[in-house]
Amino acid sequence: MITQSFIFLERIGGKLEQNIWRNGIHNWDNFLKRKNIKGLSRHRKLYYDRKILNARKALYNFDSGYFLGLLPQSEMWRLYNFFKEDAVFLDIETTGLSKNNDDITVFGLYDGINTKIMIKGINFDYGELKKELQKYKLIVTFNGASFDLPFIEKRYPGLIPKIPNFDVRSLADKLGLNGGLKKIEKTLGIDRSQIVDKFYGGDALTLWRMYRATGDEYYLNLLVEYNEYDIINLKIVAEHCVKKMKEKVLSNF
Repeated sequence: MITQSFIFLERIGGKLEQNIWRNGIHNWDNFLKRKNIKGLSRHRKLYYDRKILNARKALYNFDSGYFLGLLPQSEMWRLYNFFKEDAVFLDIETTGLSKNNDDITVFGLYDGINTKIMIKGINFDYGELKKELQKYKLIVTFNGASFDLPFIEKRYPGLIPKIPNFDVRSLADKLGLNGGLKKIEKTLGIDRSQIVDKFYGGDALTLWRMYRATGDEYYLNLLVEYNEYDIINLKIVAEHCVKKMKEKVLSNF
């Protein structure tokens, strides 16, 4: 979808992008081949040509960071199909909602094949986690733009690399899939194990407290399983939302 997008160009919003598509210009190649485009001065057209060539070069170099500050946060989903092989699905569990007073208990990462779980006081290592995150070109979260990533940056400055974050929640909202991740999963018919299916966000904190109070790894294992379902199912939800939004955006063109 990114090579069909023009919204990253200055002064081009959703309506003007649609006008470009409506004129039969459906991707960057179409744009570059046109000498003149209705509504654009010759000077503006040449300027956009240079910007598109720069964006194409960034894609060839797998430089996802190029689009930071160019694509609005709500449009980062457009990068997913291009960078999905180099995307990481991330979710954290915390001791509360305050990034000033609470801490992170679990970091969950999923590369689409394997999960990697780091737990406070057990196997969490800042350097190892930072090295792991630097492998990726796109971070996929659910409500991560407003919660997970600011929380991580406050508690562990510099841990998150300067790459785009595709926050699935904002895209799901646009598609009418409201509520938390578990509610959306149920709407889409995505299952969890019978025990974990009963848990909600606040229960993760309860499991952590029970583990800390008793030392019983049963509670820790449930917490890890809960986190793993979050990141594994997030991929399914993300791909559903990207597919549906692309269809919706391009349906009239």
